[in-house]
Amino acid sequence: MGGARDVGWVAAGLVLGAGACYCIYKLTRGQRQGGRRFRLRPSRSAEDLTNGSHDDVLSVDQLQKLLYLLESTDDPVIIERALVTLGNNAAFSANQVIIRELGGIPVIGSKINNPNHSIKEKALNALNNLSVNVENQVKIKVDSSFLSLYDGHVAKEILLRVLTFSQNISNCLKKEGCLAVQPAFPKGSLFFLLYGEECAQKMRALAEHHDADVKEKVTVLPRF
Repeated sequence: MGGARDVGWVAAGLVLGAGACYCIYKLTRGQRQGGRRFRLRPSRSAEDLTNGSHDDVLSVDQLQKLLYLLESTDDPVIIERALVTLGNNAAFSANQVIIRELGGIPVIGSKINNPNHSIKEKALNALNNLSVNVENQVKIKVDSSFLSLYDGHVAKEILLRVLTFSQNISNCLKKEGCLAVQPAFPKGSLFFLLYGEECAQKMRALAEHHDADVKEKVTVLPRF
């Protein structure tokens, strides 16, 4: 996957720490917070959290159980249901922080590589909600293979979600004024990947996509 790299620039509160690169297929495990390692614990009742009745904000303990379940099961139905619940909860800013501190970002991100399109879609949706938190962007590890998701032959549901991810990143940079000054993004970083020429070419091709929703998503992104 090529080793994550130091980014070394700060733009009005956007902190890109060491290893702020994006490898959506091979996200590293075991996030640490203040030197403390959070360990996911098993629970016999974890599957109950995926039954659709938990629309409220989950507690730390419930999120921990859900992440353990997602990491430990091979059942595609349970994986998909767990991702839906996590995605819904990741819409809450408090849980965006909790999921990161529990090491949940690499657990969720690992499901992007699942051959099941529905699981891939649900994982992208959860990461989209998590990505509106700037510190969460920093915690996610890169690989140029991620750009293969921007190809025109990819299912519409997947395309819309990766384009939403790009839009979230762009909105963050625009809000901090980074795009206006055209910073030099380090090679291998998330931002170099999404603002490099290869991605730009793919975006220009998607601007001619046969689906109107995909085309509309592309047009709101900068520089394409």
